[in-house]
Amino acid sequence: MSGLLRSLAGRVTLLTTIAVGLAVAFVAVGAFMTARVQLQSTLDNSLLERAHAAAKYPFLSELTNDYQLPSWALGAADVRIAFVYADGSYRTYDQLPPMQLGTETAVATGERSWTARTIYAGGRDYRVVAVPAGDGGALVVAQSLEPQQQVLARLGVVMLVFGLLGVVAAGVAGWAVARNGLRPVRRLTSEVEAIARTEDLDPIAVEGDDEVARLAAAFNEMLTALAASRDRQRRLVADAGHELRTPLTSLRTNIELLTQADAEATGPGGDGGLPEGARAELLADVRAQIEELTTLIGDLVELSRDDEAAHVVAPVDLAEVVDQALARVRRRAPGLVFDVVAEPFEVVGDSAALERAVTNLLDNAAKWSPPGGTVTVRLAGGVLTVDDEGPGISEEDRPHVFDRFWRAEESRSMPGSGLGLSIVARVADRHAGRVEVDRSPAGGARLVLSLPAPAPAAGPGRTGARG
Repeated sequence: MSGLLRSLAGRVTLLTTIAVGLAVAFVAVGAFMTARVQLQSTLDNSLLERAHAAAKYPFLSELTNDYQLPSWALGAADVRIAFVYADGSYRTYDQLPPMQLGTETAVATGERSWTARTIYAGGRDYRVVAVPAGDGGALVVAQSLEPQQQVLARLGVVMLVFGLLGVVAAGVAGWAVARNGLRPVRRLTSEVEAIARTEDLDPIAVEGDDEVARLAAAFNEMLTALAASRDRQRRLVADAGHELRTPLTSLRTNIELLTQADAEATGPGGDGGLPEGARAELLADVRAQIEELTTLIGDLVELSRDDEAAHVVAPVDLAEVVDQALARVRRRAPGLVFDVVAEPFEVVGDSAALERAVTNLLDNAAKWSPPGGTVTVRLAGGVLTVDDEGPGISEEDRPHVFDRFWRAEESRSMPGSGLGLSIVARVADRHAGRVEVDRSPAGGARLVLSLPAPAPAAGPGRTGARG
């Protein structure tokens, strides 16, 4: 039974059976009570009509008193007749157990025009009515309720039997409807289980336009998003492997050269190894390659997060973020001039992510600017514009500037992984902003980061923007 109730079809069947059972019970009880009241009302009306008709004859009491006639002699073989006096006494000549009369005296005294009630006498229930009969008396007519009770008992048995059959039929019908109605759900379940088992993300077939079809369509959308996420992860791993191969190869080559030179210098007949200048140059290359690997790994970790970690979201002055990023870039590019005008502008977001995005924009401008060139930085109204004096970005390359690992042909020989501007675009999207590329007045590249004004506070762990 517990296994049945764990299935949706079993629960639907049980609920259907309970609902039908309650409906049948209410209908049966209502029908039984209606029949009982109707039978009693009909009996009361019949007894009252017969009592009123008999009470019209004034010699009725004399007949029952003087000649002691039984009820059947008066044409009332199915009833018991008695004559009640105002003092509470009554006379009857039926050969039946006596009845305990009471309220009928009120009719004899004229306090009530008639009475009707049920009494118990001699092991039977009687329906008793009393009507006035002459001065100081009342005619009492009583009829056994046994025939009525037998009819009600048979009616109750019939209702019970047919009610139980109806509940059973409802249960069977509910089970059949549940099995047939839930067939699309079972099919969808089997297909989802197959997808989970095989990891094949092909969309499932959608039939109809009901709730199950909508569920299947929503599941297909989830599969599409999951497949796209998996493809992005695969491309990221493939691109990362390609990008990591070059610095790792160079790093290993330099380390092997240093190791070989040291071995030759310390071996028999050693000539002192590499010259000091060449050795220092190799060590500088090793440090540069390690820094490039560190930056690349950090960028990969940042871009590989499909789920955003909890960030500290707070009001941030974008001008202060620009100042902090400039302090870093100036140390890395001491030969450049930075022309900066930044107006205070408050945004709500992650200060660390914003600083990284601004730093990447400035690093990109510094990388492409010629020695002694000028990088122009302007911040006004939440729009940060960074101009350099480099060769600029061609029209055909602009749509790909913010793609992961994308690098122009002329930048292949320069340091970098092609992830910096991708991180800028990601941070802008998280803060409901945008980043665009254009040509600067000096002929170089212009990168524009636009962020919106503060919005109402969002929930914890979010940037108040798209995530």
